[in-house]
Amino acid sequence: MGKLRDQMEADLKLAGYSDLTRKIYLNHAKTFAAHFHRSPEEMGADEIRTYMVHLIEVRKVSNSTYVQVKASLGFLYRQVLRRPLDIDWLPVRKKPVRRPQILAGSEVLDLLATVRNVKYHLALMVMYGGGLRISEACSLRAGDIDAKRMTIRVQAGKGNKDRYTVLPQYLLNELEAYGLSIRSSEDYLFPGQDPLKPLPRRTLWAVFGAALKDTPITKAVSPHGLRHAFATHSLESGIDIGVLKDLLGHAHLSSTEIYVQVSRRQISRITSPLDLLHQPGPGGDILG
Repeated sequence: MGKLRDQMEADLKLAGYSDLTRKIYLNHAKTFAAHFHRSPEEMGADEIRTYMVHLIEVRKVSNSTYVQVKASLGFLYRQVLRRPLDIDWLPVRKKPVRRPQILAGSEVLDLLATVRNVKYHLALMVMYGGGLRISEACSLRAGDIDAKRMTIRVQAGKGNKDRYTVLPQYLLNELEAYGLSIRSSEDYLFPGQDPLKPLPRRTLWAVFGAALKDTPITKAVSPHGLRHAFATHSLESGIDIGVLKDLLGHAHLSSTEIYVQVSRRQISRITSPLDLLHQPGPGGDILG
């Protein structure tokens, strides 16, 4: 894309998008142009429609990827090319409602126990202990760990927002044994091969996948499952859902409410009609 790419990157910076979001948007715009071997300046609504259908029918992308591509092309055509009519017609794709499979506490312990490398072990522990996304865990710096206030600062999380979440005492003990106190506040807590760069997300993904195979766990979970487990287990321990919303960095309470629907504590309070049928006394009233 050349000059257009540079212009888009500059506009994304001016709009305040995070480094990760800029990288994602630019990559989707580049892939769109490469698909047609033409500059986006030479294309419009017809090519966008064809490309989005291709993503769904041929590449079979997830709903989240569809939304990312739509947002990327939306920014490109509205903000950079100043041609909103080429993109604003694109419909919002209905998001399938799926409930995440939740790891039990014992399964989290089993999974973490299989990771022998201390750095990777702690990175995954941070995701569960504080409810962090994988990108947030990889980007942590030593100064984000506040032992006095027992908090973890998450800088430029989703939506480019900062937030604070809980720092478990057990995790702090492990981080101190890892050498937290001797690191500069600006040092990455979990550096990559280059100590000046953070641990790549794909590396932690691979570590998680390998660890999962070494356990008897059959649930379909990704590293994000550790964040799901944190949220669900926190609700089950009695945390207020509004507090949980802030710890997770959700913009809307509706995003947090999904964990109420998969909480074992909530489900276990329900008495199935099958049990009522076999109870003496008032429970038998459902027989009519």
